Parts: sequence; C-alpha cells; structure tokens
Amino acid sequence: MENHYYNASDLAKFGNITEYQKEMGDKFFDWYGEVFKEGELTAREKSLIALAVSHAVKCPYCIEAYTSDAYEKGYSEKQMMEAVHVAGAITGGATMVHGVQMMNKVKKIAM
Repeated sequence: MENHYYNASDLAKFGNITEYQKEMGDKFFDWYGEVFKEGELTAREKSLIALAVSHAVKCPYCIEAYTSDAYEKGYSEKQMMEAVHVAGAITGGATMVHGVQMMNKVKKIAM
C-alpha cells in the first residue's frame, strides 16, 4: 500500500497521458518537445529554468526530472540550488506583495 500521493514510478508513466485523450496528449507532447529544443535559449539554459519553475509550482515529478536533466547537462549542485533560491524569492515575493490586497481591504473595512 502506498502512503503518499506522489510516487516516483509515476514519472515514467507521463507518456500515458495520451491514453484517454490521444489527440490533445499528442499535441501537448509535440509542443513540449518544441519548447525544449535549442532556440534563443540553449537546451541547457532551459533545463535550469525548468528546474527553478518545477520548484515554484511544487511538482515533485518535474523536480526529479529536471534535477537529473540539469545535472546531466553540467550544472553544479551550487548552481542548481541558486536557481531554487531564485524560485523561492520570486514565489515568496509574490506572496508578500499580495499582502497589499489584504492591507487595502483592512483599510477599507476599518473606515
């Protein structure tokens, strides 16, 4: 019996998302593949971005995949952790700046 929602073995099943909706799944994978091709950014740069975004959206499958990918593409542990800190700073900042909404509401109802 599994005691958690996320199972590392499920990452290998990612390709199965086409099972219930092949046309849309295939379109997703075509697009996904295009996104990670060399372009204005290198595949290596995209890997580090993906690692940071994986942490920002809190996807354990993505974290696992892009940790391996970034490491295999030559990023050091320090570089990868710095990218994670960038993601944390952005998500933390986004949380804090929304505090302005709370402050505005309190000022309005306290009048």
